[in-house]
Amino acid sequence: MVIINAEKKNEILIIRIDGEIDASSSIHLDNELGKAMNESKKILIDCEKLDYISSAGLGVFMSYIHDMEEKKIKMVLFGMSNKVKNVFQILGLDQLLKIVETSEEANKLLNAI
Repeated sequence: MVIINAEKKNEILIIRIDGEIDASSSIHLDNELGKAMNESKKILIDCEKLDYISSAGLGVFMSYIHDMEEKKIKMVLFGMSNKVKNVFQILGLDQLLKIVETSEEANKLLNAI
């Protein structure tokens, strides 16, 4: 099960993921990212409470990479556990997405890119 909340602070939309993203819950992530791309050009993804992500969840992120580049949307993920970060690294998504340790780093990077 996953709980996904979105909150807008100034021009930045923060999406907090709490729980596990698998094949059945990845649709919720897909819906939130789709809405986020229509609401903001700057998106932070808080992964501090993300316990697990399946290939379906990774596929959601992959499916938006081209659209984000095209629409000049900046997205930074932060707060991943080593277990979750390892999954992104195995598939090379850490090379395609901006991933940092803390929310401070994420905000700084988001404002720099």
